[in-house]
Amino acid sequence: MEIVAHGIDLVDCPRIEAMIERHGERFIQRVFTAAEQAYAEANKNEIEKLAGRFAAKEAILKLMGTGWRGKIAWTDVEIINNSSGQPEVTLGGEVEKIAGKLGIKHISVSITHTANFAIASAVALTQSNENK
Repeated sequence: MEIVAHGIDLVDCPRIEAMIERHGERFIQRVFTAAEQAYAEANKNEIEKLAGRFAAKEAILKLMGTGWRGKIAWTDVEIINNSSGQPEVTLGGEVEKIAGKLGIKHISVSITHTANFAIASAVALTQSNENK
């Protein structure tokens, strides 16, 4: 595997909280999958968890060079922690198609947050020429 792209994003947690207060369930349903919502709700710092996933989704689209356009949906990218707590990326819909065209085989993501900020870094990996 070789690294083919990197994306990073910083989110203001109070901004996400304000979006939820302003738009409620409509915002949450549009941006986060059911599994992401359940994960955040199970934690005392729910806003920070949601902001971290928001940042991760933005970082992933940055590494793909697309931004949010066309048929891309927020829920095309899902970030769920594995049993050891490491966030893992699952792609679907239009984002999965774009990743396939770019030769992306795996996306590694790291998320951290405080009460005020969440940051995510995403790295796209592809199969190297030696392993094809």
